[in-house]
Order: sequence, then C-alpha cells, then structure tokens
Amino acid sequence: MAVETADFTPVLLGSDFNVYGMARSFYEMFHKPVKAFAQSELAPTRYTKIVDLELIDGFSEDPVWIDEMMKIKESYRDHQEPVILIGCGDGYAELIVRHKKELEDVFVCPYIDVDMLHQLNNKENFYQICEKYNLPYPKTQIITKEMHDKGEKIAQPFDYPVALKPANSIEWLDVHFEGRKKAFRIQSREEFDRIVDLAYTNGYTGDFILQDFIPGDDSNMRVLNAYVDQNHKVKMMCLGHPLLEDPAPAAIGNYVAILPEYNQEIYDTIQSFLEEIKFTGYANFDMKYDVRDGKYKLFEINLRQGRSSFFVTLNGYNLAQWVVRDYVTGDLKEAETVYCNKDNDQAALWLGVPVKTFKKYARENEDKEHALALIKENRYGTTYEYSEDMNLKRWLLIQWMNHNYVKNFARYFAENKG
Repeated sequence: MAVETADFTPVLLGSDFNVYGMARSFYEMFHKPVKAFAQSELAPTRYTKIVDLELIDGFSEDPVWIDEMMKIKESYRDHQEPVILIGCGDGYAELIVRHKKELEDVFVCPYIDVDMLHQLNNKENFYQICEKYNLPYPKTQIITKEMHDKGEKIAQPFDYPVALKPANSIEWLDVHFEGRKKAFRIQSREEFDRIVDLAYTNGYTGDFILQDFIPGDDSNMRVLNAYVDQNHKVKMMCLGHPLLEDPAPAAIGNYVAILPEYNQEIYDTIQSFLEEIKFTGYANFDMKYDVRDGKYKLFEINLRQGRSSFFVTLNGYNLAQWVVRDYVTGDLKEAETVYCNKDNDQAALWLGVPVKTFKKYARENEDKEHALALIKENRYGTTYEYSEDMNLKRWLLIQWMNHNYVKNFARYFAENKG
C-alpha cells in the first residue's frame, strides 16, 4: 500500500507552530484537512483550511483532558481505518503517555510508556540517563526549593556566565514574575540569587538545572529529530544546524533559522541510545558544540517532534510519513534507517522569521553565507507560509507575526543574544 493512498485519520493536539507543521506534512501527503483539539487558538492555526481546530475549555490538563478525550475516542470508535493521535506539545505528549492504556483501544498512540516518561521527561532525570549511557552533557548542578528555603547562600561551582533553566518545564508555564524567561544566561551572583528567589516566591516548586555555560553563539547549536518504530528501531534521523534563535524572554531557545546537516557520528550515538532504551515514536534532541573539548553536549530530549521540525519535511523527508508507514502501510519495519541530509543538492533553509531579520542578526560565518546562497536560489521556506493555504486574512496575520518578530529582535537581541 502506498503512503499517498493509505486510509488513516490523523488527530493532533494543540494549536501552535508544531501543530501547523504536522498538519501541513499530513496535508502534503493526502490533501485533506487535519482534525486538531486544543484549549485555545494560537496564531499559526488561524484562518487555515488545512487544520480543523476544535477548542475545549480546560483541555490542557486533567481531569478535563481525559474526560474530553474519552468522548472524542467514542466519536472515532466506528472508524475502520487507523486513527493516529499525536500530541504537539510537552503537556499533550505527557498526557497521552499517562493515559495511553485508556486510549489505545481506538487510537494509535506512538509513544513510550509512563515508566520511561518519568526517566526522560524531567531534565534532571535525563542527565542521570546521560551519565548512565555515556552521553556528553554540560556539567550540571541541581538547585532545589529546599536549598532556597533554608535561607542560606546556595553554593555553585561554575564561573559566570552560567545557564539556568527550570527542570519542570510544564510547571514553569504557570509561573510569572518580572524578568521571567524560558531559560536564563546568568551573569553574576546577584542575578543568580535574585532569579532563584523570584521563582520560588512566585509559586515554582520544582528544581532548577544550573549548568556550566558552553561558550559560543546560536550557530554552535544542533537539533536532531528522529522517528523510532513500534519495534524500537530508529528509522529516520534528521540533523539541523540552527543559525539563529528567538531572543524574546518567553521564547529563548526557539530556533528561527535551521540549515540541514549530516553528521554520522551524531546519528550513530543517538541511534544507539534510543534503541538501547527501547524508545518509541518521535524524539527531538537539542545539543551544543563545545569548542573546549570538541564534543556535542546534550541539553534535553523532547518526547515529540520539535516546534521547528517542519525543516525535516522541507528538506524532503516528510515528517508525517514515518508514523503512517509504521502503523498503516506496515512497510517501515523492513526499511533501512534513513540518515538525512547526505545530499546537499536538495538542501533547503528553514526560517521562522523574515529574511531581513535573519540577514541582520545571524552571525557572520560560512554557514550564514551558505544560507544566503540558498535564499538567493529560492531554496528556503517557513512552516506557516504555505501557498496552498493562503487567503487575505491569513496573509495579514502572517504580516503581523513577522512584524512582531522584527520588533522583538530589535528589543531583546542585544540583551539576551548579543
């Protein structure tokens, strides 16, 4: 059975760029709108014909989520074709894992089990896994609320600047204070004490990950997306080379420019790890090259495709096809692993910002020159600008989004990324 003619129904959870990118990948395969459910409507999925979005109040957490999902499940029970459920955010992916046994009598749920979730989904636990499997990661210290509440000066072994980020990224979404960021580059002891105190006095209860700051700009980052089949075999790996990140406080770490890259050493390392732990489904890794020892240091694993993962589809490896070939057509089992981006002739630059913003803020180096050459040859694209899904309202929305990117870079780049 060919993927293009396969009979299946995808169901996505969320309404962000990740959802639009996955919906677009599915749409490019079978040219039908993709159903999605979310708590609120975000800009990427507004005024679109390819995402059929249904909003449900309180849908981002239990008990509302599982109660509503049981109703949704019943609406699909009489479907003869496979119904594939894909969460497009950390929270939704975690909820699917926690309730997989309740859902998989109707839905295909291409996810790990809850025991592995506990090991991988928390950054603190992930670094323990890295230690066990000899995966390079930045030198790390855990900061706890108990350490803060003692009122004593928290000892930290690293020179400044240091990297500081919440271990519980889901809880962090509900913590608000002036100066809050997705992650911090701390320049002084005074700033370290202030941020930790503000976080814990404003309701955060989880741990912080304090790390030795790996020198270098955004172009030292790498991002890897993988698909692991139901037999725990890696079937696709696509490495990206970010050249620029979003500097806005709530979005630090979100890539906005990615070149495809091939690195068999990285592929071999991650493939061995994923197969040894018997992973299943989509995985997304962030890492950074450390010039001090020549190693790529892992920051985290996401149990889902990444926000910028449409760069995989853009470079000719449709991100949605792997789960279809795994659970619908069944031909993925015998297929060889695809190590993407060996052929530079099909390379395309993925952008999440206007071209002029990339040109102005990306660091001058050979990689930027390569990216500019691809732009000149019109070999670039975005997740959200899709010619088959364009209308006046969506075009105006995209102009507004791009305008906000220009403003945010002008306001925050020097402070957070300069």
